[in-house]
Amino acid sequence: MKAKRSVTNLPLHFGKAPFWLFSRMKRFSAAIIEIILLEFGAKELLQRLSDPIWFQALGCASGFDWHSSGVTTTLCGALKEGLSMLGDDVPIAICGGKAKRAIETPQEIATYGDRWGMDVSHFMEISRICAKIDNSAIQDGYSLYHHTFIFTKEGDWAIIQQGMNEMQRTARRYQWFSRQDLNITEEPHTGITCDSTGVVLNLVAKESIGTQEAILDFVKENPHKMIEVLKGIDTFMPKRHYLTERDFDKKRLYKAFTHIHENQPSTFKELISIQGVGSRTLAALSLVAELVYEKPPSFKDPARFSFAHGGKDGHPYPVDKKTYDRTIETLKTCVDKAKLGDREKLDAFKRLSKAF
Repeated sequence: MKAKRSVTNLPLHFGKAPFWLFSRMKRFSAAIIEIILLEFGAKELLQRLSDPIWFQALGCASGFDWHSSGVTTTLCGALKEGLSMLGDDVPIAICGGKAKRAIETPQEIATYGDRWGMDVSHFMEISRICAKIDNSAIQDGYSLYHHTFIFTKEGDWAIIQQGMNEMQRTARRYQWFSRQDLNITEEPHTGITCDSTGVVLNLVAKESIGTQEAILDFVKENPHKMIEVLKGIDTFMPKRHYLTERDFDKKRLYKAFTHIHENQPSTFKELISIQGVGSRTLAALSLVAELVYEKPPSFKDPARFSFAHGGKDGHPYPVDKKTYDRTIETLKTCVDKAKLGDREKLDAFKRLSKAF
């Protein structure tokens, strides 16, 4: 799936969604989940949620602010709670969330594994490595604080996570989908949403494949030699540098290099999966690849999506609560009747949407 290119503004908004809105968002999300599952199946639902444009449109339709970072965290929360309203027979799982809930993602995945009687260790690994990539392999100044992992019994998965840049007071959303041609270390995202773009160290860009290969060659060297190489280049860093003097903590880097060398990674995915290999270690290895191996990494910011709609703050108009309630009730009626074999209302709803 390839989404259309555009750009999104996500300034940080603090505080919680008002109860009157979130309670409706939960019921609205539950109805949307039921309709898509009924009409198109679980995989299609995940594919749509991982599409930045569709996800943003759903947030706007639910009455949230088009220009707020909260559309990510609040909509994911509404989807998760809306799913819980549908009972245990729904064939999808929504795990994680904001802050503490993000940390609890592995445990929640495991709970669904027990409930469904299936091995979910693969999902736990995907959840962890995708967060690692967006936190360390893409160095854009944003630190993750939200992680939502969605998966099905059939093995499809999607990720919606968000990072914060406190200095710029903006947020950045990263979205993934388990498409058939997915290479997790080469252009893996369905989209990255942010208003601010700039010089970003992007080690999962297509242009960084040579850098990945050079790094893997370098980490085969003895750790002592690796540190000696760094000592030789940290005195003449290029003007477009992505490291500072404080990043050259020789003791820390030697420890990290030794750990990497002992693990003997054969792929870039294995390298970044090693515990302790974070943004500074990857930045140092990238510098070596650029200056010693002459394989410069990509500095292209992958963020590229954007929208403009309205929401709860009254732009372009306040949320009409009565209309919102009627919409939720209509969607629920469509689903309930379709489940009983009466598709008249649901088919009429589909014809109406096609007309628009």
